[in-house]
Amino acid sequence: METAYLIDTLTFFLIIMAELTVLFIGISFLVGLLQEYVPPERIRTILERQRRGVGNVLGAAFGMVTPFCSCSTIPILVGLLNGGAPFGVTMSFLIASPLLNPVIVALLFVLLGIKTTVVYIAVVFTAAVLSGMIWERLGFACEYKGVEIQGGCCGGGASSDSTKDTTRERFRRAFGGAKALFRQVFVYLLLGAAVGALIYGFVPQDFVVRVAGADNPLAIPLAAVIGIPMYIRAETIIPVSSVLISKGMGIGAVIALIIGGAGASIPELLLLSAIFRRRLVAAFVITVLTVAIGAGYLFQFVQASL
Repeated sequence: METAYLIDTLTFFLIIMAELTVLFIGISFLVGLLQEYVPPERIRTILERQRRGVGNVLGAAFGMVTPFCSCSTIPILVGLLNGGAPFGVTMSFLIASPLLNPVIVALLFVLLGIKTTVVYIAVVFTAAVLSGMIWERLGFACEYKGVEIQGGCCGGGASSDSTKDTTRERFRRAFGGAKALFRQVFVYLLLGAAVGALIYGFVPQDFVVRVAGADNPLAIPLAAVIGIPMYIRAETIIPVSSVLISKGMGIGAVIALIIGGAGASIPELLLLSAIFRRRLVAAFVITVLTVAIGAGYLFQFVQASL
């Protein structure tokens, strides 16, 4: 019996790892190619011209196709603020960027289905737009320290003098960026596939239902709060989540964990503390937690209604 469990676990691990590898490299390449034609400088130029409302929508939309980690998002954010982009627009960009990047959306679609993905995008996108508008109304623009940050750690994207590059050069650079990103997140993908496989093969279903099932009213807020200090990369938690849901974990708790971990990770908060004062950093954390918990209960309600 144990041999059968081991075989099932290993088979699951190999299959999901192969799927994640192909998916991540493919999506990263497409986004890198998009950034070759729509570089950060162009995004900055567009957003600097926008005002409240439409600008917030565009800010959140551009956040969906920007780099995959905080150390690349933050320099773009600083560039937008220093370049004169409206504060609320940049804040919508800030919230959407880590939570709606193409990898998260693609993983949700493949592993959790189209309905979950559509609702997730709608909820987070709306929250990003409204949060940017509200923060500007509250006068949080004065919380920006006015700093300069150069570069980022994730690479990829077009340089400012790439307009004359050939299509072949753009493809080569996009593919190189995809490979570099894959090397950076490979450990997280491996960990997610391994943990998911172990849960799939050895964790009893009744245990998952009892601890994090839909009948536990505290599962969603606890998942949202736990997600932040745990710093669970989306590339890790989403593969694990698909298995936990199959074992009986409430989808609301899963969504809360994803939003809490990806939206307000410790590394991102440290970077934000360097450019914003405490009041805005606190507002950012409260907003992410509120969105995580609210989205979690919404998903739970929708699931129960179906």
